[in-house]
Amino acid sequence: MTSTYELLAARLRTAFDDLLPGADPTLRVSDRSDYQVNGVMAVAKSLGENPRAVADRLMNGLDMGGLATMEVAGPGFINLTLTPELLDGQLRSLLGDDRLGVSEVQGRTAVIDYSAPNVAKEMHVGHLRSTVIGDALARLYRFKGYSVVARNHVGDWGTPFGMLIEHLLDLGEEEAIASLGIGDLNTFYRSAREKFDADDTFKERSRLRVVALQSGDDETLRLWRILVAESVAYFTEVYEALDVTLTPADVVGESFYNPMLNDVVRDLDSAGLIVESDGALCVFPEGFTTREGEPLPVIVQKRDEGFGYAATDLAAVRNRVGDLGGTDLLYVVGAPQAQHFAMVWAVARAAGWLPENVRIEHIAFGSVLGPDRKVFKSRSGETVKLISLLNEAIDKAAATLLERSPDMELEQRTELATHIGRAAIKYADLSSDRQRDYVFDLERMVNFEGDTGPYLQYAHARIRSIFRRLGDEVSFDDVHFMLGEPAERTLALGLLAFPEAVDGAVATCQPHRLTGYLFDLAQRFTSFYEACPVLSVDEPLRSERLALCEITARTLRLGLGLLGIYAPDQM
Repeated sequence: MTSTYELLAARLRTAFDDLLPGADPTLRVSDRSDYQVNGVMAVAKSLGENPRAVADRLMNGLDMGGLATMEVAGPGFINLTLTPELLDGQLRSLLGDDRLGVSEVQGRTAVIDYSAPNVAKEMHVGHLRSTVIGDALARLYRFKGYSVVARNHVGDWGTPFGMLIEHLLDLGEEEAIASLGIGDLNTFYRSAREKFDADDTFKERSRLRVVALQSGDDETLRLWRILVAESVAYFTEVYEALDVTLTPADVVGESFYNPMLNDVVRDLDSAGLIVESDGALCVFPEGFTTREGEPLPVIVQKRDEGFGYAATDLAAVRNRVGDLGGTDLLYVVGAPQAQHFAMVWAVARAAGWLPENVRIEHIAFGSVLGPDRKVFKSRSGETVKLISLLNEAIDKAAATLLERSPDMELEQRTELATHIGRAAIKYADLSSDRQRDYVFDLERMVNFEGDTGPYLQYAHARIRSIFRRLGDEVSFDDVHFMLGEPAERTLALGLLAFPEAVDGAVATCQPHRLTGYLFDLAQRFTSFYEACPVLSVDEPLRSERLALCEITARTLRLGLGLLGIYAPDQM
């Protein structure tokens, strides 16, 4: 089906184009009507005319075809009120539409870079936002019709692997694999680091091992692969616990790009972009300077002939555009990397590897803070493991369920607590503007009231309980939506706005656009349910209100699912 917004917008564009080609009208939800048309003021300014007079002319030229009634308001706004016929038709279409009005794009491939932990290190709270935001965007983009390629750009190369491999040999392969296999990666890494700092002989062995690794020594590569494989197995356990869609097949670490790095340097040199500076090979992209006004370099190859992050990221851009056919490249990485990416992408564009028709965007995000509004740490001052956060949320949810429903079976409570714990953590992250920091407050996150994941899960379960009480299956084949009560109409308008919420979240890469919509919808339903009895009224009103309940439940379930949150039928 074509969404209500798209139907109205198409009519508006025609009228605006007739008056001023290229004008860009937009619609926004209004308190005084269903929608308010924005863009009239801009057209009036371009024409040098009175905005209200322009609004009158536009309204006279608008053929809404029975979609809405219109009036000019204020200094030059056009208010639209949807007709009962449109509302009825659109709502009945939703009943038979699995996509609930959301259209699909064609022929676009989104490469989404997210999570990116380091081999031989535990995933911690610092990986939470990239993982959760990236996974929500991957789900949203898939739903919108994009071919999505997930890229988990893990840190699996570099000088630390010399000490890690030597430590593995000191422990013995079997013991090392056993310790890595139970997820105690931090202990393994810390032990290697302590030995490296205290033992000069071990330090020299580690240095030589790095040389062997970088030169492609077979035995060293075999040991390196053990570290990578065990770490990826651990990451996969964490992703499965969080219900994140990343798989081992999505792990494409720094090492993958190593064979491409010499070609990166050669081709940049051929393009006349390479400049030697203090023995390093650099590119100086336009527009980037130090505070003193000196040009800032992108170091492609270091003076020791090694390669840094910039070379790897340039190779990744070439691979994602040239080999994967990416039309939209999204990097879900913390805000401090903004300048690095901007400079690398400027070099890629100068080299011709990043055509203008390819969208590339840094999906920056803020930090997770503790109650003291500093970067979140454990009570002992250590970085908090990601799996520990999840387990704590699940335990908290289980305790809440035990208090609320003491007769619930243990197996059911355990499963439900897992869903609620995941929802609590994910929703708290996704419901805030990703570019801002937020405080990790587990007490609030797991609460069944307020703007939380568990509240929306409960809202869905509450609606499903209506149908359980009903017992019989309901047919909506002959239902019509009269919407005689204000609360019914308010809920209906909220249901029809779902495509706008999804499209807004996709276009801006801001999942909180969708969370805000879902919370508002749940509140609209609560007002509707309090004002409009459902099961105790006669037909055809009973079926109409049940149909509104059905669409609301489906919208909550689908919307939460696009965020990676499961909506249980019972809570």
